[in-house]
Amino acid sequence: MNVTATALSLTVADPAASARFLVEHYGFTEVMSSPDAFHSLTREDAGVNVVFLATGLPTMPPEQRDVTAQGLILAFVVDDLEGELARLQGEGVEITMPLTVEEWGERAFQTRDPNGVVVQLVDWNGAGATMDA
Repeated sequence: MNVTATALSLTVADPAASARFLVEHYGFTEVMSSPDAFHSLTREDAGVNVVFLATGLPTMPPEQRDVTAQGLILAFVVDDLEGELARLQGEGVEITMPLTVEEWGERAFQTRDPNGVVVQLVDWNGAGATMDA
């Protein structure tokens, strides 16, 4: 197997709202969309495309059509965690989990998009950090 790209597809009630959130606040670019069905986003440096799918799509298996992206964290490792926190606060984005430092060295904070998808920015620069990003 040769994987040539990676995408994370999230089913939400309002795909356009989630797409706008990542475009406006996280620097993603929309590369493809069908306004009532999906929005596909990319960033050259992210290593993954994010696709927001509308609930109820008839192209999805029936058991998946209304299952939304709840309980997951869309996490991005960044170089300047404090700088990103200040930038997002300056843009008026609500920080839903304050900057937290775990005993193993992970540092992170969270926001939520208009559909409730948790977007977390993280680094492993704290004391005890041994994980490579």
